[in-house]
Amino acid sequence: MLFYDSPNPAPNPRRVRIFAAEKGIELPFREVSIPQREQKAPEYLAKNPRGQTPILELDDGTVIAESVAIMRYLEAEHPEPPLFGTSPVEIAQIEMWCRRVEMILMPPVAAVWVHTHPFTAALPGRNAEWGEANRPRVAEALRFFDGALADSEYLAGDSYTAADILLLTTVDFARFIGLGTTDGLENLARWHVLVSSRESAAA
Repeated sequence: MLFYDSPNPAPNPRRVRIFAAEKGIELPFREVSIPQREQKAPEYLAKNPRGQTPILELDDGTVIAESVAIMRYLEAEHPEPPLFGTSPVEIAQIEMWCRRVEMILMPPVAAVWVHTHPFTAALPGRNAEWGEANRPRVAEALRFFDGALADSEYLAGDSYTAADILLLTTVDFARFIGLGTTDGLENLARWHVLVSSRESAAA
């Protein structure tokens, strides 16, 4: 198999890299340069018509796109340690928190990135007013997750899971584009130190 990767700060490929490291999986990879628009090249679009990274191409030619789908595939192939839960309740709670990251925090962060950041200045259809309007929504979302972490060590409970990976990569991407992240949010700040140290140890 071959993992089509893009380096930091791209958050979605990073999700898969962290997940694979936690599993002890070495993914053969090919780097796809987003600044050079390699993800929009015809040969890449033939594999993923959305023109986004990452994708995982299996030995039989099957292509799996979308970071969580790739993580799910790797979990099925390498079930230990479980990062999507094992019991019905664990599986449901981890899925719930993954979805909350993707629905509550990611959209406003993406709006600020696409519509206001200098790196995306050449993109068509930018609306700076809409981008700026999403900054308070990012702050509100971060407060939501800070509250969620008040009574648990990790996002979905007492164990590190895929939900923590999704939140970490989104929070760090928000920080990269200049958004406040953990300032004044003690629970989120504590959690961020904890999960960041895991990634450093796995590197």
